[in-house]
Amino acid sequence: MLEEVERWLSSRSWSAADRPLGQLVEAKRQTGRTVSVVLPALDEEATVGAIVTVIREELMTDAVPLVDELVVLDSGSTDRTAEVAAAAGARVVHRDSVLPRLPALPGKGEVLWRSLLATSGDIICFIDADLREFSSTFVSGIIGPLLTDPDIQFVKAMYDRPLETGGAGSGPGQGGRVTELVARPLLNLHWPQLAGFVQPLGGEYAARRSLLERLPFPVGYGVELGLLVDALHTVGLDALAQVDVGVRKHRHQEDQALGRMAAAIYRTAQLRLTRGHLVRPRLTQFDRGEQGFVPRTTDVDTEERPPMAEIPEYAARRAA
Repeated sequence: MLEEVERWLSSRSWSAADRPLGQLVEAKRQTGRTVSVVLPALDEEATVGAIVTVIREELMTDAVPLVDELVVLDSGSTDRTAEVAAAAGARVVHRDSVLPRLPALPGKGEVLWRSLLATSGDIICFIDADLREFSSTFVSGIIGPLLTDPDIQFVKAMYDRPLETGGAGSGPGQGGRVTELVARPLLNLHWPQLAGFVQPLGGEYAARRSLLERLPFPVGYGVELGLLVDALHTVGLDALAQVDVGVRKHRHQEDQALGRMAAAIYRTAQLRLTRGHLVRPRLTQFDRGEQGFVPRTTDVDTEERPPMAEIPEYAARRAA
């Protein structure tokens, strides 16, 4: 590990407990910063309501007014996600209603990108909508450094991520298969300054709007790696941080979905390594059929949205 990263780990890695709620409320009052929390959601009726309820009851009260805006960005759910989220107290925005002149592309990154137009906070906090046993420290922990330290621009959550199979592979720290097999090797080899991030692909992170609006957003699975790498190049390592928020429990995906995620992440990394020749953006996987193994080929996410600051509608809203 680089000496620079060792120094960063000691100065830019914290626990959520390091900044009590009272300290954050006072810092928010003094700075006047506003906070938007965004939950990107696709068919998450089982979990989204509980997450919204915790945030509203613990971080949006007269005593603890940390969060000013709570938005569930629905990316085309076919279940009751929107209804459940609204009943719990979130403002629900459908992906297609944001920037309607530009047809939406499928993918989480697309929803996160459009959320910049659907929110107004100075600090934007992204929280995945499939979390179980959700704790409000996921929000307060990662917005804390942004409220108390003007030099911090981008904060990732870190946590134990148990793989709850009941077998030998279960336990704390397990479950990040794409992180360990794809993202961490890529970062260590090509962006060693980012080797200190415990959960580089985690979906819980917060950043200043002034930074996010300057970054391109991969539309699919590569968005977390892309934003982290681009934030490093834009503001430098010392402006990045991570906060331990405990344990993250959520729905685990099957192996083929992870394969598609890995391919998209590799493509995102390669695009940032060179703007020249790119790998063929298709992935072949295999299913067993009645006559043996059947190949199934899918496209790898390759589209990226430009920095939101370049979108006329966004510039007009900021100027208003």
